[in-house]
Amino acid sequence: MTQPDPRSALIPDQSARVNVATYATYLEAQRAVDYLSDQRFPVERTAIVGEGLKTVEQVTGRLDWGRAASLGFGQGLFIGLFIGLLFGLLGLGGGNLLYAVAYGMVLGAITGLIWGLIGYAVTGGRRDFTSVGGMRADRYVILADAEVAERARTLLGGLPS
Repeated sequence: MTQPDPRSALIPDQSARVNVATYATYLEAQRAVDYLSDQRFPVERTAIVGEGLKTVEQVTGRLDWGRAASLGFGQGLFIGLFIGLLFGLLGLGGGNLLYAVAYGMVLGAITGLIWGLIGYAVTGGRRDFTSVGGMRADRYVILADAEVAERARTLLGGLPS
């Protein structure tokens, strides 16, 4: 049996709310709710809902053996820096902070390089590119509880352009 998400108790039932405004961008919707807040409207009775969600994956470049190695090396270097710094500050690096950081960076860079190459080899050429993914919505709807929806519409009518 699936357990309910405990966070769902914090999010009111959206079906009990009505549309008071629709915007093309999230920033416009955010600005509208901020305006409602400035007008002393009970904004906790509103929600911004993205509709028409789609996944967008922006391709950022080609991936080959050299790029896979350099990306793994760079990521490992920074993880090693963080771990080395943490160990050095906690006194776990032989008492010498500089030694702990340098050791962590070298070990991290080598490990990252190896994992970068292994990761690229495992794909077998099926993903020879790098990318950044995200979600986008076609529009953003401001919903408000039915009892305060008309007041929200009225206030938003006075939102400066």
